[in-house]
Amino acid sequence: MATDALVATGETVERLSWDREVDCELDCVDVRAETHDVKTFTFVSPAGKHFAFGAGQFFTIEVSIGMERHSRCYSISSSPMRRDAVSITVKRVAGGVVSNWLHDNLAPGTRMKAVGPLGQFTLPASRVPKLLLLSAGSGITPVMSMAREMADRGEPGDVVFLHAGRTPKDLIFREELGLIAGQLDGFRLHFLPEDVANERGWHGLTGRISTEYLSLAVPDIAERRVMCCGPAPFMAEARRIAAALGVPAANYLEESFDAAVIEEAPAPIAETVSDKTFSVTFSKQSRTIDVLADQTVLAAARKAGVKLPSSCANGLCGTCKSKLTSGSVDMTHGGGIRQREIDAGFFLPCCSKPLSDMVIER
Repeated sequence: MATDALVATGETVERLSWDREVDCELDCVDVRAETHDVKTFTFVSPAGKHFAFGAGQFFTIEVSIGMERHSRCYSISSSPMRRDAVSITVKRVAGGVVSNWLHDNLAPGTRMKAVGPLGQFTLPASRVPKLLLLSAGSGITPVMSMAREMADRGEPGDVVFLHAGRTPKDLIFREELGLIAGQLDGFRLHFLPEDVANERGWHGLTGRISTEYLSLAVPDIAERRVMCCGPAPFMAEARRIAAALGVPAANYLEESFDAAVIEEAPAPIAETVSDKTFSVTFSKQSRTIDVLADQTVLAAARKAGVKLPSSCANGLCGTCKSKLTSGSVDMTHGGGIRQREIDAGFFLPCCSKPLSDMVIER
């Protein structure tokens, strides 16, 4: 998970490894409204360091709201070629604790805690001859970072960028993408709103992605590397269509967390074959549930109506990190928790199965 980051302070340039053991501080320097419910927040390092990340990676942002500390994953939307600052683009989610706080409170001068950059949703090291960037809603952010890098490099390629949204006014980065398409040879742009709403002058197609649509818009899709990010139902449909149109599984890559509904992403409910159960108590919610031995704590909690934050549901982002007051678990994570946190009694419910009765400080 670690990546080499180029850090420059004054005239001194050195190499630093950014990984899960390193926390960052970020100072907000700009807030920009992209659409009626989407804002871009730009940060710099208070220590004057430069950022190094791969287009498609994300930061885990930590905020304190009232007496609670919350963590959320947000993909970087800025170009990795512009190392003085880094941007995230956030959609306001109805009822979302963190997204609403960011939209209502985050302003230039605010200092944030973060961990990152992280994530493997990046282009391969070797240049891909043919590429399809496929996104919906705020899932555009990681692939927009890729498009911006391509524009900054100015290198011709064979890229199709297809972005879907509810209406034309919900198409994030619409004007900038038009400029990139006009500047880069071989960069083809498609927008697909579900409905024109009040924009009666819309001259393109409307609807949702389908096998018929993608076969017409990208007739050579089977020859392309597909990078997809968006709401979970969108990605599931894109995955199905890509397979039906002949895209090899090795050439299809999607973001591991639901970027469009980051605060409400459901945990998968695992099929269970064991009848052994353990008692799991969530002390702050005064709830006790039974969890099967081969079921993750998060899946059981969601099924029982216990609220726990989650994003990736596979041990990568750290959003569901919780304190284990008593008991033990079998945890198989993907880098979303640090060893010192494990030593302090924290664990990730999304990728942990109980080994005993437990009490969780949630």
